[in-house]
Amino acid sequence: MISLFFMGAIILMISMIVMYLATLLSKKTSTDREKMSPFECGFDPMNYSRIPFSIQFFLITIIFLIFDVEIALILPMIVIFKMSNLMWWTMTSMIFILILIIGLIHEWSQGALNWTN
Repeated sequence: MISLFFMGAIILMISMIVMYLATLLSKKTSTDREKMSPFECGFDPMNYSRIPFSIQFFLITIIFLIFDVEIALILPMIVIFKMSNLMWWTMTSMIFILILIIGLIHEWSQGALNWTN
């Protein structure tokens, strides 16, 4: 128990040192306007480089990633079908798919899938 606490303390200390060094080394020392502006072949920038990003693209990307990971979790269930108890496999599969369906219904009801907002 003591060694577990000791390892946790060491891990915490190392991570704090790394975070401190990262913030110390990543600070920009000069705040010159010319150096902070984007470079466009020596000309003044035509427009603001930080254009607004559509939140719809971001939401669709996040939903795709979530369902992509869930499909990656479903695929091994097909492989272990013959090796496992049919009742437990069916219950586990149905609970997992029910969670997916509830998540999809929630996203649909919140309007995340409507593109015309």
